[in-house]
Amino acid sequence: MVDLVLLQSVSYVAAAIGVCVAAFYYAFTLRETTRNRKIAYTTNFMQQFYSKENSRRFIDLSSMRWTDFDDFMKKYGPETNPEAWNKFQLQLAHWSRQGMLVRDGLLSAGTLWSWWGWVPLAMWEKYEPIILEYRARYEALPKGGLHEDFEDLYYALIVEREKYRKDFIERKVPMRAEKRKALGLKPIPPYT
Repeated sequence: MVDLVLLQSVSYVAAAIGVCVAAFYYAFTLRETTRNRKIAYTTNFMQQFYSKENSRRFIDLSSMRWTDFDDFMKKYGPETNPEAWNKFQLQLAHWSRQGMLVRDGLLSAGTLWSWWGWVPLAMWEKYEPIILEYRARYEALPKGGLHEDFEDLYYALIVEREKYRKDFIERKVPMRAEKRKALGLKPIPPYT
């Protein structure tokens, strides 16, 4: 005959096994969800960046010229040129979002560097004086938060650029020289 204590013990063990299986399933599902989210962010980023609208906005922003902050605001400010100001803010917001993805570990700075290289660096370097002056004049305390994720992305991409240059010189240049030699082409001049 089955003892009541034995039945109770078996039910406790079954409950413990059920909890362990549920915890394992939850951990596995969470990991898969994170991986799928990274893929979705990356795909969304690629679709946004390669859109005609974003390309046109980048070209328009690249052609902007000014002498100082006040000149910029006269030519492209929200009151004088709302369309240009909107393009400016959308582009900065785009790179700030990418900086957030890098900060949160959903996208690596190395991946961004391999996709776009100099583009976000050039954007930050061109508009840094405007952003910093805008922060100083109009941002509420504590100052420094406006497009800070874009600024952090800029510095992360500088690190990636230096890694890429070192790797290019140490690994890729000799490989390319061997390929050129095998094809009977002139050697690459040395990099200094």
